[in-house]
Amino acid sequence: MYVPKHFAEQDATLLREAIARYPLATLVTAYEAAPVANHLPMLVDPERPDVLLCHVARANALWRTVDQRSEALAIFTGPDAYVSPAFYPAKREHGRVVPTWNYIAVHVYGTLHVLDDLAATRRIVTLLTDAHEAPRAQPWHVDDAPETFVEQQLGAIVGLELHVARAIGKWKLGQNRSTADRLGVEDALSASDRPSDRATADAMAERAARDAKPAD
Repeated sequence: MYVPKHFAEQDATLLREAIARYPLATLVTAYEAAPVANHLPMLVDPERPDVLLCHVARANALWRTVDQRSEALAIFTGPDAYVSPAFYPAKREHGRVVPTWNYIAVHVYGTLHVLDDLAATRRIVTLLTDAHEAPRAQPWHVDDAPETFVEQQLGAIVGLELHVARAIGKWKLGQNRSTADRLGVEDALSASDRPSDRATADAMAERAARDAKPAD
């Protein structure tokens, strides 16, 4: 991923927060020299912050083709938005502006490890379920289903761990523009009827506030 310095994010806490907020990853692996992509919800292991957890269907060839000699890549994407030149006050001043796209992305590299074990798989499913049910008024729990049914379902999946070697984030949110241009984009996106546009505006405001804080 091409990451200019002003868009780069390497703060481990912020990267983990982004993974938790945008958990559906594109997991890219190599099989017989060809890249293969799977779309899987992943989460950081609460006991090991350098490990990501997920699971796949047993019928999915991914787990049978894991090669720990090569790296896998998990891509997490946040909100995104098209940015029109019309959003910039600079357009009216001098016209030297072009379209762009604002977005958040996190790339995590590491080695995959297979967990073809009922207890390990149950732990992964439970952690994922609890994380995504937590906001609900009446969260559903794995134990709410009949045990024989749960065991049957667990037998149809295989757990995976991604042992993280490195991670990089890209917060492309107008940091290279003037304050007036950035606020013009925020205002335009905030007024959009597209949810991702409004979420991008919020992310721009959050990033600007964070960047404005004095260093410790």
